[in-house]
Amino acid sequence: MNKQYSLYTDGGARGNPGPAAIGGVIFNDAGKVVKEFFRYLGETTNNQAEYRALIFGLEQAGKIVGAKEVPHIDLRVFLDSELVVKQLKGEYRVRDADLKPLFAKAQKLAQKFGHTAFAHVRREKNQLADRLVNRALDRRG
Repeated sequence: MNKQYSLYTDGGARGNPGPAAIGGVIFNDAGKVVKEFFRYLGETTNNQAEYRALIFGLEQAGKIVGAKEVPHIDLRVFLDSELVVKQLKGEYRVRDADLKPLFAKAQKLAQKFGHTAFAHVRREKNQLADRLVNRALDRRG
């Protein structure tokens, strides 16, 4: 039976484009926080920040469990970006040329896990990741 982890990510820009940052949190199957992260990105768009938060979160989840364990992990990923979730589920095409390589990288990373499910959550269900984004923006680094 595979172990389960949950990843909540958020990316945001103050202005679009504007100063941007990422944040996220990874929970184990017992609901315990195993990793929090936040990082200032510089100037970018909101959608690029959302994808970069997801990519960084997937990379961190892989590091937490270790390369040999990744295929035995079911990862539930929660984002408050409906656009990104629908693109990852194949419901929307990725039309923006700047998002295409980010989309491809996120898909490639997600495929390494035993099973990866993406879900859209309302911002109030993603408060911790949102706070981490704002912390990075406020600190600018």
